[in-house]
Amino acid sequence: MTKRSEIESARQRAAGLLKQAGIVLTEAEQQGIEIADFGLNDLERQGLELVTYINNDRYCAKELVLFPGQTCPEHKHPPVGADPGKLETFRCRLGRVLLYVEGEPASPIKGIIPSGSEPYYTVFHEVELLPGEQYTIPPGTLHWFQAGDEGAIVSEFSSTSRDEFDIFTDPRIRRVPDSLE
Repeated sequence: MTKRSEIESARQRAAGLLKQAGIVLTEAEQQGIEIADFGLNDLERQGLELVTYINNDRYCAKELVLFPGQTCPEHKHPPVGADPGKLETFRCRLGRVLLYVEGEPASPIKGIIPSGSEPYYTVFHEVELLPGEQYTIPPGTLHWFQAGDEGAIVSEFSSTSRDEFDIFTDPRIRRVPDSLE
């Protein structure tokens, strides 16, 4: 479990990266930056920092902040009821993002799979995104992504986000983990 002090430190770091990218947040947005360690207690290697501007029954807009080398673990957005699953477009704003999706695998990949989690990374079609570049991920597509050495910011534009229904390849992951202290 991630300690409150670690969560606050991660919030401050994420706010600093957003400021570096010229993305202005209100004080309330800065305090509301979500820190997702996925229950792995390994935030520096496998985690994600998020700002959600809006998420309703029609659409969603977020900023995804990744620290240097940080990886958002492999997952997919499945159908929920009559909804086919989240359709999302990633647009790189700062740094370099290595996005891996289903398709012809790169050999070798540029990303580094977090040690101890190798069995849970199964898709290796590599899409490298630099500032101003974007890629759309269809619903139900396995994907994972990782920041380059300087960290990264991705603007996500999508259909409704239902994170609690995301399916992660790694069975140890809890999308909404506990925090303490």
